[in-house]
Amino acid sequence: MKRLVSWAVLVAGMGYFILPLVGLTEFSLSMRRGEYSFDAYAAVLADPTFRQTFSYSVIMALLTIAFGVLLVVPTAYWVRLKLPRLRPYVEFVTLLPLVIPAIVIVFGYIRMFNTSSWLPLTGSTTGTNLLLMFGYATLSLPYMYRAVDTGLRTIDVATLTEAAQILGAGWVTILARLILPNVLVAVLSGAFVTFAIVIGEFTLAALLNRPAFGPYLQLMGANRAYEPMALAVIAFAITWACMGLIQLVTRFSKHTKAAR
Repeated sequence: MKRLVSWAVLVAGMGYFILPLVGLTEFSLSMRRGEYSFDAYAAVLADPTFRQTFSYSVIMALLTIAFGVLLVVPTAYWVRLKLPRLRPYVEFVTLLPLVIPAIVIVFGYIRMFNTSSWLPLTGSTTGTNLLLMFGYATLSLPYMYRAVDTGLRTIDVATLTEAAQILGAGWVTILARLILPNVLVAVLSGAFVTFAIVIGEFTLAALLNRPAFGPYLQLMGANRAYEPMALAVIAFAITWACMGLIQLVTRFSKHTKAAR
């Protein structure tokens, strides 16, 4: 009886998540009356605005990942090695983006860094892009920090650091050639989640007026019928691909460790 109930709950949960996606995909294929076709996808992929916005979001995602790694890995390493008492407070700070809405963050950025402030980042394209990258890094901070911190738990940070220092390694060498390779799987997990967040984020890019994929998806949804559904399916596919890569990297890491 318990097994039957478990299967029923599993099927109900899968239906709750999968059936809307099936309906979404079916509608995106119905642009040609009376038959299924990929006309909506062809129209989207042929749109130069789609290529521009998607390329912009991909570039911003890569920059955000690089910035997040440079920020989080040294911070998590130093907290674990030298400041373990501050770990609860650092974790609390990294979890704040989960409870502070993105719209509050972006309005704070606009208020602090507008053209009349001491640091007018919104007054130039480069400055606004930099501000958007900081916002993306803030939204992805809980996931990146948790992933890296979990990776650091699996290694003896103190012993590795002491051994490297005995051999004459500096802090930059320790981080780049010792710590980062040992937590690379955790970093990649956080990077894939960051990529998925940046690709689908709307609020920051829209209010900062940047040509990102999220605002483009909203604009298409307000003016078209089938193309937005195709875009939504593409966005879901990207997110699932990122989650699949996380699982693949994790399994590969386990097999590598087992082989050793």
